[in-house]
Amino acid sequence: MTIHEILHKYWEYDKFRPMQEDIIQSVLQNRDTLALLPTGGGKSICFQVPAMAKKGVCIVVSPLIALMKDQVQQLQKRGINAEAIFTGMPKRWQEKALEKAVNGEIKFLYVSPERLKSRDFKERVKYMPICLLAIDEAHCISQWGYDFRPPYLEIAEFRQIIPPQIPIIALTATATEKVKIDIQEKLHFPKDDTKKSVFQKSFARENLSYSVFRVEDKETKLLQILNNVKGTAVVYVRNRKSTQLVAQMLQKRGISADFYHAGLSTDVRSQKQDDWINNKIRVIVSTNAFGMGIDKPDVRVVVHLEMPDSLEAYYQEAGRAGRDEKKAYAVALYHNKDLETLENRVLEAYPPLQTIQDAYQMLADYCQLSVGNSGEDEIQTFDFDWGDFQTKFNISGTQTFYAVKKLEEQGFVQINENSVQASQFMFVVDKMKRYEFQTFHTGYAPFFKVLERIYGGQGEGFWVRFSEIEIANALKTTKEEIIRQLTYLDSVNMIQYQPAQTKSQIFWLTQRYEAEKLPFNLLKMEERKHAHLAQIRAVANYAQSGHRCRTEMLLAYFGETYDQCGVCDVCLEKKKSEKLAHSSTSILALLGNEKMEISTLAQKLNISEKDLVPTLREMLDHQLVEIDGVFVKRF
Repeated sequence: MTIHEILHKYWEYDKFRPMQEDIIQSVLQNRDTLALLPTGGGKSICFQVPAMAKKGVCIVVSPLIALMKDQVQQLQKRGINAEAIFTGMPKRWQEKALEKAVNGEIKFLYVSPERLKSRDFKERVKYMPICLLAIDEAHCISQWGYDFRPPYLEIAEFRQIIPPQIPIIALTATATEKVKIDIQEKLHFPKDDTKKSVFQKSFARENLSYSVFRVEDKETKLLQILNNVKGTAVVYVRNRKSTQLVAQMLQKRGISADFYHAGLSTDVRSQKQDDWINNKIRVIVSTNAFGMGIDKPDVRVVVHLEMPDSLEAYYQEAGRAGRDEKKAYAVALYHNKDLETLENRVLEAYPPLQTIQDAYQMLADYCQLSVGNSGEDEIQTFDFDWGDFQTKFNISGTQTFYAVKKLEEQGFVQINENSVQASQFMFVVDKMKRYEFQTFHTGYAPFFKVLERIYGGQGEGFWVRFSEIEIANALKTTKEEIIRQLTYLDSVNMIQYQPAQTKSQIFWLTQRYEAEKLPFNLLKMEERKHAHLAQIRAVANYAQSGHRCRTEMLLAYFGETYDQCGVCDVCLEKKKSEKLAHSSTSILALLGNEKMEISTLAQKLNISEKDLVPTLREMLDHQLVEIDGVFVKRF
């Protein structure tokens, strides 16, 4: 099929969005390609369509497990075979997915970047009919980017084991000039321009009005914004506690709202997200855990009650408004103390080496991992609970937390706080084979009947979240008995069963070192610190500037020139000032040195008194006129 036939058959679109087709053609010409498309710009189609047009498997590297699962499910719903392999996934499921990829039974194999260093994975890749390597969220590979992930650095080495003619496509929504260059270097793009392509759609969003307000009472301003701008909204705050407090405040004011953060269970998060997407909830108050991969085009306003750590993050989050290309608003609220707090938080986030070494030792003791125990070939996984960890070692505060984050940044460990998820099952055989199984295992017939009655055909090739207790109640038995039956059916390949995960997990990505000999790169941490401080200062400059167009400032940060947008708070204030200046000149000329009734002045200007009064009040504030009852005269 042609790429247009593929687009129509699987996505039901008749044409590509701007720049998508150019990017796809570049990939089909086997050129290494970097694609920068704004949030909601249709990045996935840029690698999914050309992969469908090629023979073989497309390996997709993605940093977020939730995003991988969502994309795999979306592809499966379109009738496209796709699988995902991620850290913490049962070994036998990984084996099944790898076997399918080697046999060419799937089109897309999604993997976390950590997987690329696995010796077993690299061995299996040698036998895969690979047609394309796609790198999602490619800015994660650059230490100058806003979301640096060290495992992404494994990609360049990984490229050495796949055929050299296999192209790579790197995709991101935001990248400065420095980050764009870094992405290409780190992914080993050819230096010859004829063998690579870089596509960047303008970061301008003509339908999106950016505004920043310095206020002392953020709650009152938020209510004013939500009352003035009707429709769906996202409100971003910095911490989990604030999500609940702000949502409760809005509810008390009669605004339909709910809260969302990564600490909630998967079921609860999914329900809240679905309620918001389906307009059962108007406002979602969230940390930055919300929004990635969510396709809701009709968001009318995104409000930041606190500024993010970088303009890249702000642009992505604000860009979730107005994807339907209708008028939308991105509003940031701050007071001066917020900007001081941002910088202090960055300084705090880079602890001394001794603190980092102490944190490393405590993590190793918590996992009972001995020196020399290696995670080089296969990642080692342990359950991890922050509260239990702090209690066990009698630590509190943020220093240890930031020390662990530095260990993550340099690729020693990774803590996955989003691994908490509900139980899931999926039928791996068709209905006929399940029926045949029940004729020889009659004791399982009631179980299958209940499973199919409650969940219908949802489990046919798709993961379904479910409750063991619900099935147990329907069969009048215990949860333990249902788990036993599910485990057995999984072992005989009737279903795949993943029990609920209720704990976070820690992954050891390298061998276990002696803490005092930890090969931690202090110079690299200092470079990251200075880059982080520069990002914070760019945020402060954006917030405090009252004379430069907001869109112009954002685009300049990303290396793009742009004229004034005309719709941000700065541009609107300029228009207002210009209009006032023009009106003031006419009014002062008519007044001369005489006082005049306001009604007479309105008649001479050929406008209504109602429209004239606001201008006179502005002139009064600027000491251009005096108003005495119904009369007005020059100041």
